[in-house]
Amino acid sequence: MRAETNTGTVLDRILEARRAAVEHRKKVLPETALKYGVKAAPPVRDFAAALSADRINILAELKPASPSRGVIRDPFDATGLAKSLEAAGAAALSVLTEEEFFHGSLKNLRDARKNIAIPVFRKDFIFDPWQVWESRATDADSFLLIVAALSDGLLCDLLSIGRELGMEALVEVHTHPELQRALAAGARIIGVNNRDLKTLSVRPELSLELIQEIPDDCIAIAESGLRTAADLRKLRSAGFDAFLIGEYLMEAPDPGAALKSLLAPPDAQL
Repeated sequence: MRAETNTGTVLDRILEARRAAVEHRKKVLPETALKYGVKAAPPVRDFAAALSADRINILAELKPASPSRGVIRDPFDATGLAKSLEAAGAAALSVLTEEEFFHGSLKNLRDARKNIAIPVFRKDFIFDPWQVWESRATDADSFLLIVAALSDGLLCDLLSIGRELGMEALVEVHTHPELQRALAAGARIIGVNNRDLKTLSVRPELSLELIQEIPDDCIAIAESGLRTAADLRKLRSAGFDAFLIGEYLMEAPDPGAALKSLLAPPDAQL
């Protein structure tokens, strides 16, 4: 099965590039070799539990660049950032691993994870079972599945492979129909991305529009456009369990200090 490609210009370009990169890597490192790597990988950390604790749970993102912003942070020290964000109170870490558009890497993920104790999530454009095996072989504790980029059958297959490997995927949606598809596939961790993949514009209100449709037994994550403690309190009151924050932290002179400020009690922010 193939990922769908009629979901928007920017996403189409990224997926085309990722398919070419994955096909090349599969020739160099076949799935049988990846399975040996999985056996040697450290135990999976509980990503779902980290994001469902009774507090403001931040999924802090290591994001060197993006198609909408260009380079965000340079130089980029994955290990130092990971340590700083963990110390500041991040519940888990998201690491961009797409090379061309986001300047990420699997090396950043592996380097970050071996120096911290919180779960690490692989953020990439995943559409092939090989990539799920690759994620676990390179120590990821979870991985991203974008509903807009996948057929229903492929979404179900990739969720199932992740669970076989002990990983519960974060399933990302952008619209009401995509949310219904995610729920029909059995997604347990649902991210609402406020960024439109066709235009790259951000509409923070989207999270509030979709939260009422996310069942209580799912972990709900709000993504994109979150920049203040007030944003987080509002969304938590609406029912969100966790919040993915990348650009706001990466553009700060001290990402750890910026995260501490977001997590500080309201009276300490006055």
